[in-house]
Amino acid sequence: MTKIIRCAWCTQDPLYKHYHDHEWGKPVYEEHQLFEMLCLEGQQAGLSWITVLKKREAYRQHFFNLAIEDIARITNEELLKKQQDPELIRHLAKLTSIRDNAQAWLKLKSDVYDVSDWLWSFTKHITMQQNKIDAQNIPSYTIQSEQLASALKQKGFKFVGKTTCYAFMQACGMVNDHEVKCTFR
Repeated sequence: MTKIIRCAWCTQDPLYKHYHDHEWGKPVYEEHQLFEMLCLEGQQAGLSWITVLKKREAYRQHFFNLAIEDIARITNEELLKKQQDPELIRHLAKLTSIRDNAQAWLKLKSDVYDVSDWLWSFTKHITMQQNKIDAQNIPSYTIQSEQLASALKQKGFKFVGKTTCYAFMQACGMVNDHEVKCTFR
């Protein structure tokens, strides 16, 4: 039996292992999944990813099981109600950013038609291979994530800094940052 080796950042938490093994770094092109991951990465700002991961199902119930058009119509009153749910990160600006990002997404879609194609254009439509030996050599951002962050901010997106955008690019397979020794590389 072959021993499974994971990236050093992956803890023994079963949820984290599942995320690492089955999602992280796998190319995502579907619009709704890209939108969800972009917003979830924004929710992480200042927190650990495992915190967001443990709350993802609640976010799906409140937001991501809805069409992006429906998320864009969420009212301030509805956001205040959502803020009361301890299963969410109860930071009103972060919750509001999901609605605002849905509105920005729809505007971007009307401008470029295919948001997935537009997002992937920042890596020239390929998965960038980083070939890092260990997690300590992985950057927190790149020129591409800076460019993406700048473009998203210009389009009205919130909580999309260069580090958040890099985490998004890693999560959605635009960048392969699995360590060289990782079984899932």
